[in-house]
Amino acid sequence: MHFDITTAIGFLGGAFYLASHYQKNMVSLRILALASNVLSLIFGLLHSHFDMIKMIELPENILNAILLPVNAKRLSEILRLTKQIEQATVESPISEWLLPHMHLKKHHTGDVLFRKGDKAHEIVYVAAGRLKLQEVNHYIEPGELIGEIGLFSGDKVRTMTVVCETDCELYKMTDEMMYHLYYQNPKLGFFFMRLIVERLLRDVRRHRSESAT
Repeated sequence: MHFDITTAIGFLGGAFYLASHYQKNMVSLRILALASNVLSLIFGLLHSHFDMIKMIELPENILNAILLPVNAKRLSEILRLTKQIEQATVESPISEWLLPHMHLKKHHTGDVLFRKGDKAHEIVYVAAGRLKLQEVNHYIEPGELIGEIGLFSGDKVRTMTVVCETDCELYKMTDEMMYHLYYQNPKLGFFFMRLIVERLLRDVRRHRSESAT
């Protein structure tokens, strides 16, 4: 086999492709996959002597041409999320960088968001309106997140019934999307832990205040 620069580029592209399958870190995976796409396309161009007809006759060239922008987009999303998380301080509202990954849904007064004992499969950010926790007669105001405790509990069930006290604009994120974001950057787990601790401490303070009165 004649070994030249074209062959070397082809082998290197294949090596990067194989290496990407052994990566646990999503940034490394996407970078290697992206490098593999670029090198494979360069190999295809050199091997076909820049004949575009011959290029598109090979399915692997078409596949790499499709995967190149896909991997570039995913890498950009991961890096943006990583930067948002790293820039967030202990005082930074989680909603500032979580909101772009959530979906808006409008609810009317009286709508039951979820009932105590329901399966928990999403968290909710209140953009507008007010929610009521029926069991404790407590209200969730705009700018607050709710639903994270049930989502991370062992049995994944709702601990309270939540009703829309007014018309509401709510941003929601499923547990599947949360796990996807966590897989991209495990640091996300720290911020959800902080959120849950803050919620529990607030509940403790509220119970102490009610007991004192």
